[in-house]
Amino acid sequence: MVSGWEWDETLFSGAAPYYERGRLPYAPGLAKALAGALRLDGRGRLVDVGCGPGTLTLRLAHLFREVVGVDPDRGMIAEAGRRAAGAGLTGKVRWVRARAEELPAGLGSFTVATFGHSFHWMDQERVARTVRAMLRPGGSLVHVADLKDEVRTHAGLPYPGVPHQKIEELVQRYLGPVRRAGQGVLPDGTPGGERDVLARSGFSAPERHVVPGGQPLDRTDDDLVAWVFSHSSAAPHLFGPRREDFEAELRRLLREISPPGLFSERLPSTEVFVWRREDTFAEPERV
Repeated sequence: MVSGWEWDETLFSGAAPYYERGRLPYAPGLAKALAGALRLDGRGRLVDVGCGPGTLTLRLAHLFREVVGVDPDRGMIAEAGRRAAGAGLTGKVRWVRARAEELPAGLGSFTVATFGHSFHWMDQERVARTVRAMLRPGGSLVHVADLKDEVRTHAGLPYPGVPHQKIEELVQRYLGPVRRAGQGVLPDGTPGGERDVLARSGFSAPERHVVPGGQPLDRTDDDLVAWVFSHSSAAPHLFGPRREDFEAELRRLLREISPPGLFSERLPSTEVFVWRREDTFAEPERV
């Protein structure tokens, strides 16, 4: 858990309707890569912890017999349910509104537990140990994220690049220089250190897989507005009565850079760490 910061229900308040449109998708070979790495045959159970609107959950649903998505945000769970219904997966996927710290929540045992851009928001030690206990022998915890420090060239793309720096500067003019998160702030960002936490919690050394991205992707100004509002640091509620002013100024900025409202970028690669449950792990004695 982040020192000096406490989770509250407004962390992603209002962001759910923007998430699927705004966020870049995972690299297209992700499901195939996981199926091969974990030898998935459609018969196991998956729990996706911090599932948001089901982005990763629904992407992997065909690889399992049963899937459970867990998220504390009411809007995210509602959006996930709508997307599952649209994909014809209502009978296969179950959505549970709960914090990761409230697990196991009577959900049973699982073959795989996934965390897609979510583990950093949690009490990592507590959640890692709980999830390990929820995994069947030989089960795996899978951490999925965009590949860090990847250089994605803009060469050869038809439209201007996304003006990330200018967008960040505009957000800071409205919300201040310190990153907002729910009712609190994160002056030092969210914690890393997942490797040490998971090693202490009874998982073997991770297997790393990189699913290549780089595919060209065109984005509209509507997509980029959704991208901004999909982040906890710029969730719609944070702007209060100035939300419409911010959005109008953001749209003016985007149109100044690209009058047609079109931008290009390349899809990031996806980095996957597979942590297998160490079945010989001995729990440390509590004193």
